[in-house]
Amino acid sequence: MDDTIRVFSGRTISPEDIELIKWARKSYPKLPRHEFAGTVCELLNWTTLAGRAKWHPCMECLESLEAEGIIQLPPINTSMQRNGKVHIPALEFNTSEIRGEITEYESIEISLVRSGQELKRWRAYVNQYHMLGDKTVFGSRLQYLVKSGDIELGCIQFSASSWALEERDNWIGWSESDRKARLNLIVNNSRFLIFPWIHIRNLASKALSLAAKQIQEDWLREYCYAPVLLETFVDLAHFKGTCYKAANWMYLGETKGRGRMDRNKEYALSKKAIFMYPLQNDFKAVLKGEKPCKAVDPDE
Repeated sequence: MDDTIRVFSGRTISPEDIELIKWARKSYPKLPRHEFAGTVCELLNWTTLAGRAKWHPCMECLESLEAEGIIQLPPINTSMQRNGKVHIPALEFNTSEIRGEITEYESIEISLVRSGQELKRWRAYVNQYHMLGDKTVFGSRLQYLVKSGDIELGCIQFSASSWALEERDNWIGWSESDRKARLNLIVNNSRFLIFPWIHIRNLASKALSLAAKQIQEDWLREYCYAPVLLETFVDLAHFKGTCYKAANWMYLGETKGRGRMDRNKEYALSKKAIFMYPLQNDFKAVLKGEKPCKAVDPDE
């Protein structure tokens, strides 16, 4: 038996785990790739605190084992995924230009997106109008539509945070064991889009402020715990992060220009500005395990 110990996103994969994965592949040879990954998550108890499968690190693990020749995964369903992006058929939207001051419109709100036609429309918006498109997101995430009455103005997504981020981790002052234990208490604003035909002053910063006020309550309801810190990355080749600054997000510095999965430092990427937004005053103490995690009334 190969006694190599492998680690993926903080999860140690033992030789016994690998034998269990090989057994599952042999026992369930007809499972599609995504269902097989879900089965592995269940067998290894590789889940979030709310019991949801940790798809992304599990798939990274399985693909690594395949590259080593240890297992052979089911083929990728190319009808569902192209170039790392979920294939969503283009939809027709009303793109009539909207301009003005934020006070001229009905109250701005962010509405939680549910599965079905609403999620399909959200994904089509992002796929068509966000520079990163609608890539597959694994694990915990929430999507929102920015709205004024019945008018849809933009999209927001929050999902899993970066596994390791030097500037953030030094700023928090937590240990590696703290990070492994409580990284889920940080969530990443992984998509933010105001539609290109919308030109309402201060709309972007208003939407970010609204999201910060309700994300704890929404996340607690969906995943049974509340995050205490938000993070995001702004591509400096295209943006300046003005709306994050206006919404009082804190600038921490810049990334090293490497992707979160670039373990061998082979792929140079454009540098990103790092912004953070604490959701409660004692967030550092919570992240370091000095205080329990809890939801906080945003009006307090």
